Amino acid sequence: MATADPDDIALADHPDRHRFELHAGGKLAAYAEYNVLANALLFTHTETLPGFEGRGFGSRLAAFALDDVRARGLGAIPVCQFIAGFLRKHPDYQDLVTPANRRAFHI
Repeated sequence: MATADPDDIALADHPDRHRFELHAGGKLAAYAEYNVLANALLFTHTETLPGFEGRGFGSRLAAFALDDVRARGLGAIPVCQFIAGFLRKHPDYQDLVTPANRRAFHI
């Protein structure tokens, strides 16, 4: 599943690399790594690369990844601090996280 927008942003899941990626202007700008579990994606690390910080790319990537999790009927386990922080700020995604994991990650 990949999308592009007028800002020359492309978002895609790369299951072979276990990560979602955001490309800006044809260059890798941010990625969110995950492990596949039976009923969930466990997010382990999200990074915005130098030169691309402060432009909201991490949040766009998090929303894309969580929308994909929802579309696949999976849950999310936010071990990654960035994804956990995004979930705290966006309650519309919190249903993807079990109540026990919401407590564990302070969501």
